[in-house]
Amino acid sequence: MTTPPTILVLCTGNSCRSHLAEGILRRALGDRYRVASAGSKPAGYVHPLAIRALDEIGIDISGHRSKHLEEFLHEPIETVITVCGNADQACPMFPGQANRHHFPFDDPAHATGTEDEQMAVFRRVRDEIRAVFGAYAAGRLDEGKI
Repeated sequence: MTTPPTILVLCTGNSCRSHLAEGILRRALGDRYRVASAGSKPAGYVHPLAIRALDEIGIDISGHRSKHLEEFLHEPIETVITVCGNADQACPMFPGQANRHHFPFDDPAHATGTEDEQMAVFRRVRDEIRAVFGAYAAGRLDEGKI
């Protein structure tokens, strides 16, 4: 049995966007791909509102942890997807990397106001990520049917 290709989602802090994308992409692709996320300057935690936003759509990321991209430098990474400008600029090449994509999203961690107002931003970004990564996953799955 061969190891599934790894898709690594990168952002700066690895606390919100990359975890939202990882959870959504992992759900969409199933076991055909390994999906992970990391950051160039990890925050050291996964934002509780990111966990809550995905929980609302039935995806559990409560066991995720914030990781530095260096944890993946010696692994064969087939695809790197950056979700913020800083990570796109800081992104190194990984062994075996064949693809690189940049899908930028607002950082919901910078949302202000009440918790309900902040949650509205997390939901908006989650839904934007779901649309983009859902389309990306559909394309990847179609590739496998050839």
